[in-house]
Amino acid sequence: MATHRSSPAAAELVAQLERVHALHVARAGNPILAGALDRLADWQSRRLAMTYADLARDPRYGAAIAFFQAELYGGKDFSRRDAELGRIVPAMSRLLPERVILTVARAMELNALSHELDAKLLDHLPRADAQFKVDEYCRAFRRAGRQPDRRRQVALIGEVGAALDRYVRLPMIRRALVLMRRPARAAGLGDLQAFLEAGFDAFHRMGGASTFLSTVAARESAVLDAIFGGSNAPFPEPPPGRRTREGSA
Repeated sequence: MATHRSSPAAAELVAQLERVHALHVARAGNPILAGALDRLADWQSRRLAMTYADLARDPRYGAAIAFFQAELYGGKDFSRRDAELGRIVPAMSRLLPERVILTVARAMELNALSHELDAKLLDHLPRADAQFKVDEYCRAFRRAGRQPDRRRQVALIGEVGAALDRYVRLPMIRRALVLMRRPARAAGLGDLQAFLEAGFDAFHRMGGASTFLSTVAARESAVLDAIFGGSNAPFPEPPPGRRTREGSA
């Protein structure tokens, strides 16, 4: 992966991209792991959809919920997007302020940490090709430990969200993203450009994210407190997903 270390923020972004790249390599080289991670991500995505169904229905918050669920905390294959990001770090350093690059680095840290925690959780769940219930998930969650990292995961959601909320108020940041659009697409970096614009658009629609972010922090912290406190039922069973309905593992 190409490196660019002209600033502390760019160095941090490169470090997080290297961390994410290692996860992509491990996943690509192990189809069983990849399938298990997909199933876990699908289950957790359904849990998030259930927990935040009220916000998702609200036109003010729906796009932000979708952004975090799909782009930062979901089970999509991000390998192409993250490879694109590694290629465009030098251009980002020229066009975007240092604080924006650092926010992208924090977003990549959130993405990497979420996938690392998922891989650790799999060690304590039933067979990789099996479905599981909330009580099994909670027991595996406690056995996996890493409570500080789980708290960090929630904190990063707030940090990235609060930064995006500040940036959408600055016309110069939006103009810089627009300036990146044509060269990014010409260079085959459309996935990355779409990711960056989706985040800005989602937070721009809210017209202020403090209520949204405090709600997410409170609900996710309550889930962590309940699970690490010994609860095996901190939320209902997520609704069946497409794979479950079709009867596949």
